[in-house]
Amino acid sequence: MTGMPRPWFDREAIEAEIGRVRSLGLDELRTLWRVTFRSSPPSAFSKDLVARFLCWHIQEQAFGGLDRETAKHLDGRARGDKPGADRPRRLKPGTVLLREYQGERNTVTVVANGYLWRETTYASLSTIARAITGTSWNGPRFFGLRSDAESTASSEAANVSSTPDNKRHLIRAAKSHPAGAAQNPLAGDGERRP
Repeated sequence: MTGMPRPWFDREAIEAEIGRVRSLGLDELRTLWRVTFRSSPPSAFSKDLVARFLCWHIQEQAFGGLDRETAKHLDGRARGDKPGADRPRRLKPGTVLLREYQGERNTVTVVANGYLWRETTYASLSTIARAITGTSWNGPRFFGLRSDAESTASSEAANVSSTPDNKRHLIRAAKSHPAGAAQNPLAGDGERRP
């Protein structure tokens, strides 16, 4: 038995080869795997899984592999990244963000060219969060613009004092309000501890 040929362009030939591979027994599939990939297949792989990998390889050789963006997305998912986690949230001008910190309520308004806080326009929320706390903060996280799981995890990691009832309230508010918990003045009332 020989390895699979390099690029094919005949669709019928590709389908015939896939059909042939699917009809092979487990020992024959393992032999084909060794010839194709120059290594043994994982011992836990079932006949179906070995055949699927080989069929994928046939199609990849014929039509090309994944495009760069898809491969990057799948690598990220394999590492546990959340989809869209690296995309910034877009807030419309006029959105008001409220955050109570050490007993003081801070109101930030999204404007066309940044964020308005205390009659001054800033380019980033992180700059405002640093001015409020005196420490380095991720602005979107500080103002509750991260997903529920990230907000809860970051609040617990930062030792933010909050009762379980308040956390449940924040999660409900984040799900029911289009800007998440952004307009909830209870979004973290403690101070971040290094």
